[in-house]
Amino acid sequence: MTTSVLSTRNLTKQYGSGSARFDALTGVTIDIAEGESVAIVGKSGSGKSTLMHILALLDSPTSGELDVDGVAAAKLKGTRLNALRNRTFGFVFQQFFLTPNTTVLDNVMLPLKIAKIGTRERKRRALEALEQLELSDKAKAKTTELSGGQKQRVVIARALVNNPRIIFADEPTGNLDSATSAVVEDLLFRLNQEKGITLVIVTHDEELAARASRRIYLKDGCVVDGTEVAA
Repeated sequence: MTTSVLSTRNLTKQYGSGSARFDALTGVTIDIAEGESVAIVGKSGSGKSTLMHILALLDSPTSGELDVDGVAAAKLKGTRLNALRNRTFGFVFQQFFLTPNTTVLDNVMLPLKIAKIGTRERKRRALEALEQLELSDKAKAKTTELSGGQKQRVVIARALVNNPRIIFADEPTGNLDSATSAVVEDLLFRLNQEKGITLVIVTHDEELAARASRRIYLKDGCVVDGTEVAA
């Protein structure tokens, strides 16, 4: 029996109140299994990024339930929540969120520093991650010296450095040309297939979504099927 690593029941997210209230998510119920590659697909404003932020414990739902690896997210507070998020998740965003005036190595080591891993072990694991991404020769370079594709590979190395069980990728190729996008996509799906890392991709790109083993379509904050999205 396949284990669900992420599970939601009747998840809602509302912003504002009264006549200004906006329902970003309405009654979302999904299960994501260990080792799956899942694309959350929808147009701008569909709620897909809101859902990802809640799944990744970066935001809280207004109502409903979220379980992460069988643990109710509502019970996770403060340092326990931060520790689980840092240990379990890796993040790859469209905006790179790299610190510009520090080295590639320092950027990749950041999650390990947050996890209070010792300096020597931090460096060893960061260099190992850069080696996997064929970027070890850039370890001492400043991130401002890198191309867009190199920056995104640094982001993936940073996502990998804590050996995450789940990688969240929010429009991971949105700022890249088509050739570089293909390289980054191949990297992400290879990590899923070869290392068994659960991959959750948020995208409006149907070609990227088609590479995932399963697609979850959102429209106006609700899970729908693909024909409803296309209509």
